[in-house]
Amino acid sequence: MLISIDRTLLDAAGFLINERVEIYNIETTGRFAIYVIETPDGSGTIGLNGAAARLAMTGDILAYASFDVAEANAFKPRVVLVDRENRISPT
Repeated sequence: MLISIDRTLLDAAGFLINERVEIYNIETTGRFAIYVIETPDGSGTIGLNGAAARLAMTGDILAYASFDVAEANAFKPRVVLVDRENRISPT
C-alpha cells in the first residue's frame, strides 16, 4: 500500500520517498503502515492508493520516529498547515 504526496508537501513536512508512515483511522481506530511516493510538485495530491483508499480518511496520517535522548532533545517537529486544495497556508 502506498500514499501519494505532493513534492512540495513532502519537502515541507520532511517526508522521505519510501518512508514508512502510519495511518490511523480516527473513527474506527484502525491502523496500518504505508509507504510514501511522490506526486508532481504543486499538484496538491495527498492520496491513499489501492486497498488503503478504503481504510482511512482525511486527517488520519501520522509519521513518527525513534530517537536517542540527545536526538530527542534537539528535535523540532514540523507542522504543515494546508488549505482545502492542500496548498501550504501561511498561518
